[in-house]
Amino acid sequence: MMPTPEPADAELDVLVIGAGPAGGTLAAALATAGLSVAVLDAQALPPMELPAFDGRAYAIAAGSRTLLDAAGVWALIPRELSGEPCAITGIRVSDGRPGERPSRLHLHFDAKEMGAGATGEEAFGWMVEARSLRVALNARLAALPNLEVLAPMTAELERRAEGVVARLSDGRVVRARLAVSAEGRNSSLRGGAGIGAARLDYRTHAIVCAIAHERPHRGGALEAFLPNGPFAQLPLSDADPAGEGERAQAAREGFPHASAIVWSERADLAPHFMAMGPEAFAREVTRRMGDHLGRVRLVGGRWSYPLSALQAMRFTDTRLALVGDAAHGIHPIAGQGLNVGLRDVAALAELLVAAKARGEDVGGPALLAAYQAARRPDSLVMLGATHALERLFGNDFAPVRVARRLGIAAVDRMPGLKGFFARRAMGMGGGAASSLLPGLLSRRGMAG
Repeated sequence: MMPTPEPADAELDVLVIGAGPAGGTLAAALATAGLSVAVLDAQALPPMELPAFDGRAYAIAAGSRTLLDAAGVWALIPRELSGEPCAITGIRVSDGRPGERPSRLHLHFDAKEMGAGATGEEAFGWMVEARSLRVALNARLAALPNLEVLAPMTAELERRAEGVVARLSDGRVVRARLAVSAEGRNSSLRGGAGIGAARLDYRTHAIVCAIAHERPHRGGALEAFLPNGPFAQLPLSDADPAGEGERAQAAREGFPHASAIVWSERADLAPHFMAMGPEAFAREVTRRMGDHLGRVRLVGGRWSYPLSALQAMRFTDTRLALVGDAAHGIHPIAGQGLNVGLRDVAALAELLVAAKARGEDVGGPALLAAYQAARRPDSLVMLGATHALERLFGNDFAPVRVARRLGIAAVDRMPGLKGFFARRAMGMGGGAASSLLPGLLSRRGMAG
């Protein structure tokens, strides 16, 4: 005799654990398409909107923007916080050493020359500050009637062949057809499922901050390969001098333009730079970036994150799928970490929306097998590519330095190869969100 099902306070299609950018976007996309969804997080969501919570800025590739737009998130990004998302219209790749002029052998990508992206705009991507994306996600999650936000909340999950039972910390019981772990690299669901993960410690930290500067960036980004790791300058929207905050104050004092900095440094040296005064720190930024933006000023805080790589041995288990950092993590050398996670979201959402429309089990073995087949190979390619770039460019061995500078110059003269790299940077490979969009838009009226 089959056991009597445990009474439940809610019956869902999907329960998403983790309300970060990947989990929040997945929940919004599925609810927009008409699925019943809950997203659970151990932390309350409103504090994630505070400036001190996360100092990062994301380079949102064209394919990721398509997904965020389809999920109803992109239009909600608040322009009053940090201005319009800033289009990246050019990328300059150089090789050098701090305090020295970079090699004249460089690589330059121009979005106009490469052709328009998926949105019809000539950009490799758009810079969006983490805080602004969080505000937009919170607003969208709260607006969807068939989506419940459970935060702050924890749960004990039991995954059975017939479904998932979640016992919430407030005493309620929720049943779902599928659980999705978007908990980050230390996913408890991944560990509980016995899914191993390969890890690599790069022994470097990413120093993240924002700077204000005298001269305009004109949408240009810089990726400078230095002996201790890559240094990236990424364009942000200009500050409003009439506004409030440090960026506005800097604009009034002759620093009207802004950029995000992602500076990879040896783990033993990063604390030294983090402890520097603002003026000394700004000088170190200029030594690595060059003076093409004129004088620079640190605005806001500084954050430091240890850098490592991670790859889950598989992305699924019984009634469970891993997305984002729960499934993989890569070096930020190409600025693609979040975009790879959003490609997971796009692929899984497309499969779930299609299965729901056909009346199929949205957490069944066939769907999960299709998800793993769609996403694990691409994540392995990105892991291998970023690791190879880190090893190739993260050293000062003279013969290797000469070879990579010649390689950079050679790629700059090969339009086909440049185009391949540009399409990857725009998120137009490995499962971009373009095929998901029609299904979501056609159902948007079902969920408001």
